[in-house]
Amino acid sequence: MWWHWAVGGLAAFVAIVWFYTVVEMAIGMRSLPNLDDIAPLAGPDFPRVSILFSARDEAAKLPAALASFLAVDYPNLEVIAVNDRSEDATREILDAAAARDSRLKVVHITELPAGWLGKTHGLQTAFEHATGAWLVFTDADVKFTPDVIRRVVALAVAQRLDHVPLMGYSEMSTSGEKILMSFFGLSFTLGTKPWKKGKRGSRFYFGVGAFQMVRRTAYIAVGEHKRLRMEVVDDVKVGKIMQNAGFASRPALCGKRVSVYWHQGVAAIIRGTEKNFFATCRYNLAQAAGQILALLLAVEFPWVALLVAWGWPHDPLRAATLISAAIAIAIPLAIQAAVCVSFEISPLYALTSPVGALLIAWMIICSVYVTLKNGGVTWRDTFYPLDELKRGSV
Repeated sequence: MWWHWAVGGLAAFVAIVWFYTVVEMAIGMRSLPNLDDIAPLAGPDFPRVSILFSARDEAAKLPAALASFLAVDYPNLEVIAVNDRSEDATREILDAAAARDSRLKVVHITELPAGWLGKTHGLQTAFEHATGAWLVFTDADVKFTPDVIRRVVALAVAQRLDHVPLMGYSEMSTSGEKILMSFFGLSFTLGTKPWKKGKRGSRFYFGVGAFQMVRRTAYIAVGEHKRLRMEVVDDVKVGKIMQNAGFASRPALCGKRVSVYWHQGVAAIIRGTEKNFFATCRYNLAQAAGQILALLLAVEFPWVALLVAWGWPHDPLRAATLISAAIAIAIPLAIQAAVCVSFEISPLYALTSPVGALLIAWMIICSVYVTLKNGGVTWRDTFYPLDELKRGSV
């Protein structure tokens, strides 16, 4: 039957794509620098480093993050913390820490200017109070190890880099988080291809909110966060504008030297990303639909093809389809198992990849639905209309 050939051909195509992908990923990830292999920077020349973050109502996670920033073993360091209109104990936590440690500077924001997102305005404000030759942008729920700055500055100096985002560690506790986050780690890596040294205008660029270090002069040259004032995924777009301006950008692996516990529970993760996923598609419905279709084709379809072809008559087409489907299933399972190992969870969670793919697809759908239904997004208790977000998308 014609549809047997269609299923078999599509299964073979997906298997070939996955084979190419795993080879490219294996070579690419090995090419990325790892901070384990970088000796910490030694004196006497320590360029000044500023750690910058903007916090709103982060009293629960802020103390641990702030303590880790101030425990960094780097002689020429400052931490600039912006309190963005917090209504919890964030202000008191920051002020108390600043009273104990002169390296911490705290700026309180009480009003948000028009035409700005709260986070981007907070980071721009932090920069305007910073004196570092290197700027480390992070979040108020991220934790650093003491040696991370010495190592990443040593890497940047040795390789003459202008932008170094670090691929860190996601903390997880529940089974649902492990299912979702392990697949998210897989899909994010394959979607961004951090090993690709993109050219200007390339669709491949890389940035992360947990840790990205930027040379001050390069950051000023690309327009600072003023360029990203209405960009929801500003962290990713820092990588884009740095790359498109021709500056040297290279991601690095850092293991648990940078870690974050994103959200507690699957429902919280879905709610927390409602503002993000449609933004990564530049609020384009066709692009969002394409991402969902690609997920279903790459992860769900091989299982369907395997089950369907199992009942066909024994002939070469059946055998070829079963083999293709098995390959298209085995390769992403192996990749996700490697992701699980890097996250220090059981590699058996790789067997849940079809569930993880459906969850990611649902997250995209939720982000699109909520954004269109509300005509924009609400972030940090402020509503931003969709037309303004579209105009501000980089």
